Amino acid sequence: MDLHIEYAQEKNLNWQEFIDTLIKSTLGERRPVDDLDRIKMMVENANLIVTARINGQLVGVARSVTDWVFCTYLSDLFVDESYQKLGIGRELIKQTKLASPQAKLILLSAPKAVAYYPRIGMTHHAHAYTLDAPEDLV
Repeated sequence: MDLHIEYAQEKNLNWQEFIDTLIKSTLGERRPVDDLDRIKMMVENANLIVTARINGQLVGVARSVTDWVFCTYLSDLFVDESYQKLGIGRELIKQTKLASPQAKLILLSAPKAVAYYPRIGMTHHAHAYTLDAPEDLV
C-alpha cells in the first residue's frame, strides 16, 4: 500500500473527528466514547496533538500533555484499524518526541499494545503507578 501520509501538530483538532477515529481503532474500547463532554475536554486540554492524515482523513492520533522540557505523557496513541501495521503509530511517537525533544516521553500501554512498544525501540519501565481515587490512598 503506497499512501501519502501527512503528519502535523493540530492545536484545534475537531473532537468529533477524534472520537470517530478513536472508535475505528482498538483503543476506542478503553476510552469514554459515550461521554462526549469528557472526550471533548480530553481533546481541548491536551497541549500536544500529533495527527496522521491520508487525503485529509484522520487516521491516527498521538494526544499528549507536556511541559516541553522534562516530561511528555502520551496519553492516547491510536490508528484506525484499516491503517494499522503501516508504521503510522511509530511515526506519531517519533513526531511527538521531536516536538518535545528534551522531555522524556512516557506512556501507559493498553493491554493489546504491550508487545508493540519494545518492538519499536521503547524501554519498559517497571515502576509506574496509577491512582483512580484519593480515598484509595491508605
